[in-house]
Amino acid sequence: QVQLVESGGGLVQAGGSLRLSCVISGHFFSTASIRWFRQALGRERELVAHIRWSDGWTYYPDFLNGRFTVSRDVALNTVYLQMNSLQLEDTALYYCELTPYRGQGTQVTVSS
Repeated sequence: QVQLVESGGGLVQAGGSLRLSCVISGHFFSTASIRWFRQALGRERELVAHIRWSDGWTYYPDFLNGRFTVSRDVALNTVYLQMNSLQLEDTALYYCELTPYRGQGTQVTVSS
């Protein structure tokens, strides 16, 4: 059984930064991919970052324009999501997923 626990969310002003963490416990294969998603109220979930555990390969959707960076610490079994230049529309519940497992999420609220 794999468990994922996110932290680091909160209230931040527009233009600010936050770093989210996703601690992974349990056995998983090094070939696994960990994805960060977000879901705002009344909207579909969307992928914001993808990292491959084995080699750190990353992917981001174009709409983020390079504002988010995903990384991993293999020794700590943790994946991070650094979010810069936050905008009002970044407000959402952010969660990490290692299919089929996902965490409970951490709320990010961006204020003007």
